[in-house]
Amino acid sequence: MANIVDALLKGERWAIAKAISILEDDGIQAREIVEMIFKHSGNARVIGVTGPAGAGKSTLVGKMIGVYRARGFRVGVLAVDPSSSISGGAILGDRVRMQEHALDDGTYIRSMASRGASGGISAALRDAIRVLDVAGFNRIIVESVGAGQLDVKISSIVDLTIVVLNPQTGDSIQAIKAGLTEIGDIYVVNKADISGANALYNDIKSLVVDGRDAIALKTVAVTGKGVDELIDAVEHSLSKKLSNGYKEMMRKRVESELMDIILSMLSKVVQERIKKEEGGIIEKVLKKEMDPYNAAESIVAKVIRDE
Repeated sequence: MANIVDALLKGERWAIAKAISILEDDGIQAREIVEMIFKHSGNARVIGVTGPAGAGKSTLVGKMIGVYRARGFRVGVLAVDPSSSISGGAILGDRVRMQEHALDDGTYIRSMASRGASGGISAALRDAIRVLDVAGFNRIIVESVGAGQLDVKISSIVDLTIVVLNPQTGDSIQAIKAGLTEIGDIYVVNKADISGANALYNDIKSLVVDGRDAIALKTVAVTGKGVDELIDAVEHSLSKKLSNGYKEMMRKRVESELMDIILSMLSKVVQERIKKEEGGIIEKVLKKEMDPYNAAESIVAKVIRDE
């Protein structure tokens, strides 16, 4: 692992690809990589881009890359795609929509499958962010699945969250009720050149943004209109966060990560415990001799006693 980490610190692309692949496999080597790079991480700013499917997130991210690169930033993109619940496969189409940046040494784009993780966020995503961070990418964009209520998870792992909506998602009020109204720092009405965009923008301003420390903007990602203003807003908001309450935000992020790791570890232990109960507690539930809640409490008690 030492040679991979050394190459990561030099920003070598083969090492980035190899490290993220190891992290996605989630084995012993993944833990080793995290232990070795952790103290070097924490320098990049991380921007989440979320919203309903079809909002134009990937096109918008592609334009954001262009603006950031023109301003001298090195940009890493992690595009989290939905996974098949049966095969675990993912669409992984986001990189296709960002191909104009593929040969740029100052840009690294990687698709990751959510693999059913909570909120469309794979277990390896946080550590993939660390990999790009230590490799020298100072702006990291995480584009998430865009699955309504499940997608709010992204806000717990990024510095700033952009929620992208567009008039084609249907009734504007319904779009606002998509479970994303509390997590956004910036709300973007994309495809602002089509019918209904102004109405959606006004609804977002009055029902979501007003009274909160949030921003509403309009863009036309296909042409790049409004993207410079979006990046200005992102950088301004990041500066405010760094100077006001950043330590508390980081504390909450660590708490969230620890909770996810602990629950994942406990889930594996409980699954093993349930397998051992094939002829015991499970049989009692099947025979109606015990209800599921008492059965679950019994299994948890055994896990805690490590029986």
